[in-house]
Amino acid sequence: MTATLQASDAPLAAAHDLALVDLDGVAYRGHLPIPHAASSLAAARDGGMRLVFVTNNASREPGEVAEQLTGLDIPTRADEVMTAAQACAALLRTRLDPGSRVLVVGGVGLVTAVEAAGLVVVRSADDKPDAVAQGFTPGLAWSDLAEAAYAVAGGAWHVASNLDLSLPTARGFAPGNGALVGAVSAATGVRPDSAGKPSPTMYRLAVERAGAARPLVVGDRLDTDLAGARAGGIPGLHVLTGVSSARDAVLAPPGLRPDFVGADLRALLEAHPVPVSAADGWWECGRRGARVVEGRLELDRGGPHGIDAVRAACAAAWDAVDGGRPLDVESVPTLEA
Repeated sequence: MTATLQASDAPLAAAHDLALVDLDGVAYRGHLPIPHAASSLAAARDGGMRLVFVTNNASREPGEVAEQLTGLDIPTRADEVMTAAQACAALLRTRLDPGSRVLVVGGVGLVTAVEAAGLVVVRSADDKPDAVAQGFTPGLAWSDLAEAAYAVAGGAWHVASNLDLSLPTARGFAPGNGALVGAVSAATGVRPDSAGKPSPTMYRLAVERAGAARPLVVGDRLDTDLAGARAGGIPGLHVLTGVSSARDAVLAPPGLRPDFVGADLRALLEAHPVPVSAADGWWECGRRGARVVEGRLELDRGGPHGIDAVRAACAAAWDAVDGGRPLDVESVPTLEA
């Protein structure tokens, strides 16, 4: 399988009718705004692009997420938010009948979503639940994980809202839901199913809800946001304001590669040139170029890197790897967009 950057002669906000926008690392960072996020999303909306904010966070209600975004000058309605809790409940209903019992290990958002799906929330493995729905909440304790383990070991279906190992906070990265799910999995030997990204379930639900024809995923994590886009067959824009760096994009395997890459959400308002193959193995984008020679990535010496240098480096590296040629990862520098 190969995957390359795509061209868009029109700004992405004009070429796509719906943006499926991640939250942490894209719209905001922790509780802080990300520069250009609010103004770029407003301009995209003004141009006719609809927005649905898609988050692996299962602990909060959609209305609470919408309120936070609105407070950051990104006016949002509750029905413009799709959470992993909602996706988790939808996944549960693929195998469980209404009235089935579910042990919820997580926050109020997951409880609400499971109940809204017609399922009965229980709090103990002694209640013989049909499934365990596990999502992140900061107050999760050992006793909660133990209860989940008892239920899963007893035959309950284990469904995780997401498997993110880390969670971005204002102070850095903390253990995410995947790390806590891993504790239950380690105790039981059972691998859970997951509703959150990189599963495309949330994207498909959001596209269906919006009735969109030309959706675009916008995310900062290659292993969740962009992998989910690839899995769902939806074009993906990688913005460099969160977890995955430009260097990560250059080194990404096909299943994690974005279709477009931009420094921040202003990329929605821009056309995206595609790198082209030139003489002597160079891949050129705008006035920047990159190539792989004897396994080492080389960049031209045209000054500061810039986003076109990132695009050219992605094209050169991906072409080499997909063609069976070696790439020394140590030769790939930290790239500044």
